[in-house]
Amino acid sequence: MIFLKRARTRYTLHRYAIKHKLWVAVTSQLQVLQGMSSVEKAHLRELSTLFVHEKNIFGAQDFQLTEEMRVMIAVQACLPILALGIELVSTWSDIIVYPDAFQVSRDERDEFGIVHHETHLLSGESWQRGPLILSWQDIEMDRQRWQQGHNVVIHEIAHKLDSLNGSANGMPPLHVAMHPEQWATTFSAAYQLFTQRLEHHQRVCVNPYAATNPAEFFAVFSEYFFCAPDILKNHFADVYQLLQLYYRQDPLRRCQIRQ
Repeated sequence: MIFLKRARTRYTLHRYAIKHKLWVAVTSQLQVLQGMSSVEKAHLRELSTLFVHEKNIFGAQDFQLTEEMRVMIAVQACLPILALGIELVSTWSDIIVYPDAFQVSRDERDEFGIVHHETHLLSGESWQRGPLILSWQDIEMDRQRWQQGHNVVIHEIAHKLDSLNGSANGMPPLHVAMHPEQWATTFSAAYQLFTQRLEHHQRVCVNPYAATNPAEFFAVFSEYFFCAPDILKNHFADVYQLLQLYYRQDPLRRCQIRQ
């Protein structure tokens, strides 16, 4: 089985490889990739090829996607799994792309147990066993303002990784050498500090949306880990170190190379 799987992978990479011209056109627009080694970029291209081939990436509301747009999504989706493997995103297949922010309506229970029908305008959403949903307008905005630490694709992929343990709770399945107790203690302390600063109207350097719950805290901090690693390292060094161990990457090193 392993031999057949590897053979299929080699065939896909050979038969459906992202063309050089298209690869350069996409990656030259993504500043977050600057500082990556040639080996890292080559591996990212392979993962992106597999991702585009295995996922159904299509537009909603008659929104037409070009091949460049699909590759743009794939590259950013594969950045977090660069050292983790394509298998971690193999349990789902569809990516739905809206032209801009989209509305969702759902029933939500408040702290008193009362159910309210709420409508939200979202830039992205990740269903545990379903599709990943994105706003193309927000993808474009993130590409242009990458230093601000926003990236909706990375955010939603982080949710997918987080959900691999059964529920999105801010603790994805950790590597064998990592200690769940250390992760829980470090992230809980950082989350508590972050929410307290907001409650006391103190300035925070990370998107306040991270205070929504532990799952959003992990997803937002993953965005900053890749897109604004200097901010995360300066203000939450312990969290940066754990994310470095989990993602097995060091974006701050790439940032320093860019500079």
